[in-house]
Amino acid sequence: MAFKKVGAVILLVSSMDKSVKFYRDTLGLQLKSKSKDWTEFFKDGTVLALTPAKRKSMVSSGTGMLVGFMVGDMDATVKELKAKKVKFFKKPKDEPFGKHAVIEDPDGHLISIAEIKTKSDEGFDMLGMFGTD
Repeated sequence: MAFKKVGAVILLVSSMDKSVKFYRDTLGLQLKSKSKDWTEFFKDGTVLALTPAKRKSMVSSGTGMLVGFMVGDMDATVKELKAKKVKFFKKPKDEPFGKHAVIEDPDGHLISIAEIKTKSDEGFDMLGMFGTD
């Protein structure tokens, strides 16, 4: 058996409409397809998919996983996200690899955003994102 790549990151959501609005309109992700039971973002590569949770208890605080995005200009991204009233779990911080912040979606799923300045991910403390400083 050989796993080849991650094909999708699937998030259970409490409200498809609220979540689609957040990922499409707030974060500006490209919508691939949308229905009441399944929504996908991005055309090529790994897909970010949303599907309604069968029970509210299935939607956790989002701290059990992390979706990560790279950005070209952290300062501009943070300014835009703040203007859109996005909640920051970890405020933007300079790190050895560049800049890093963590935001929350409407269900509390954590989203890492990073501006990488080095060619190596050495020093990229993905798990250190739980600090709020």
